[in-house]
Amino acid sequence: MSELRQPEADLQAPVPAQGPVEAPLLGAAGEEAASPSSSASPGGPSTSAESLPQQALVVLLTDLVAFLLVKYRTREPTSEAEMLSTVLREHRDHFPEVFRHACECMQLVFGVDVKEVGPRERTYVLVPTLGLTWDAVLSDGQDTPEAGLLVLVLGVITLFGDRAPEEEVWGVLGNLAVCAGRELFTKVWVQAGYLQYRQVPHSDPARYEFLWGPWAYAETSKWQVLQHLLRVSSMDPRSFPSLSAEV
Repeated sequence: MSELRQPEADLQAPVPAQGPVEAPLLGAAGEEAASPSSSASPGGPSTSAESLPQQALVVLLTDLVAFLLVKYRTREPTSEAEMLSTVLREHRDHFPEVFRHACECMQLVFGVDVKEVGPRERTYVLVPTLGLTWDAVLSDGQDTPEAGLLVLVLGVITLFGDRAPEEEVWGVLGNLAVCAGRELFTKVWVQAGYLQYRQVPHSDPARYEFLWGPWAYAETSKWQVLQHLLRVSSMDPRSFPSLSAEV
């Protein structure tokens, strides 16, 4: 598998933040994502002729994303007809626009792909993005998928040259306002094989770092994770010529 190393000239490490990660989930359901979800686009609804006012779009987008998160949690498929009857009853003409933004939000913020499985009936299933099979949810009172957070952590490790100091990981998550317990990173994902958590060699006092685990290598690739991270942050891949050349 291709290795990605961190060229000092190309990448600047994020500024660490102090203290535990105790803030609302990264992003907001109403934020507009960088690009349409490729999973749901082929064969999906066409773009509506007139755009909604921004405030109305945010309200409908928030409602549809909440509906899709419930479907993800319960592992149930959905359809255009169900979304129209449940969420957009009075805005049927704007369904394509709202659905497109909802798919972007699900993929880029929550790490969930909306995949079309029945083009004729326009039915969809929701699955973790980038081939990851981890589909648990955070205990944040909102049943937020953990897949997006896992992708983010794998991306941070990649940008730090395949090994990220523990304090840098907490700093990045804190700056992005992510809510998650320390045990999820140091025990749960380590036991599942997605992360390695180990002491930095010869560190005194002891410091710790995160690396990719074997199961992460088996299910996805560093290039896929890096591309996802670039989409989330709206950065241009050409800003990382050394990484692109290595891959």
